[in-house]
Amino acid sequence: MILSMTGYATASAELDSGSLTLELRAVNHRYLDIQLRMPDELRGIEGALREAITAQLQRGKVECRINYAARGAQSGAALNRDLLQQLAAWNKEVQAALPDARSLSVADVLRWNGLLETPGASADELRAALLDLLQGVLQEFSASRAREGEKLRDFLLQRVEKIEALRTGVMPHVPAAIAAYEQKLAARLREAIQNAPSQDAGTLGISDERIRQEITLFASKIDVDEELSRLASHLAEMRRILTQGGAVGKRLDFLMQELNREANTLGSKSVDAEVSRSAMEMKILIEQMREQIQNLE
Repeated sequence: MILSMTGYATASAELDSGSLTLELRAVNHRYLDIQLRMPDELRGIEGALREAITAQLQRGKVECRINYAARGAQSGAALNRDLLQQLAAWNKEVQAALPDARSLSVADVLRWNGLLETPGASADELRAALLDLLQGVLQEFSASRAREGEKLRDFLLQRVEKIEALRTGVMPHVPAAIAAYEQKLAARLREAIQNAPSQDAGTLGISDERIRQEITLFASKIDVDEELSRLASHLAEMRRILTQGGAVGKRLDFLMQELNREANTLGSKSVDAEVSRSAMEMKILIEQMREQIQNLE
């Protein structure tokens, strides 16, 4: 299969100490760029997370968001009694110095940072839970990228078939253009002979030779057999790469440059309106493919 660099997946896990949520999203990028957004208490796991993501992905701008919500007071939080006693002592001192000062209320005390102690998970517990959650998210993430990649593969193959049809349609136009040019030159020669009836056979022979030279020169100028052959070769290589799968983005991007070069040359050599139209259609299809290939890993 081929994989899109665009994907999204998320999952949550409930622990005794709180809940973990992990969200993974990615867009296209020239290289692999991983951005981790997580609480500071989980930063010790960052290296292991990057390693796990790198093992699965090769290209793309990846954003990994992790949230950890600890259990509140209703789930077994305890008062920090040492801090509570310190607050009481401070309250008395302030009241003694400033009799008009308002005493601390229960709500004020409970909101004091560090007063409520909640049972926390150990570092090993969080590490194991987070890595297990990441593996599940990566599986769903890869599945979403594979589904998108399959759609892109079908899109590209459809364009390959259209370009092949245009290439095939161009082939008979070149011999027809040469034949038309030969008839045009012959008509001019007949007209010249009619206007100069005294022209001798030697002069006529020179004219015949000149016609052959002009036809040969014209044929060489509009000869696109090499371009059509290279187009066929590049299209066959695209089919092979898309069938083989894997990381195909960079190879296909290079082929787009080659296809565009041949289509440009085909258009520049054209002396036929239909060939010019076909070359333009090819360039449009190639540009459509190039835009979508930017999303492939």
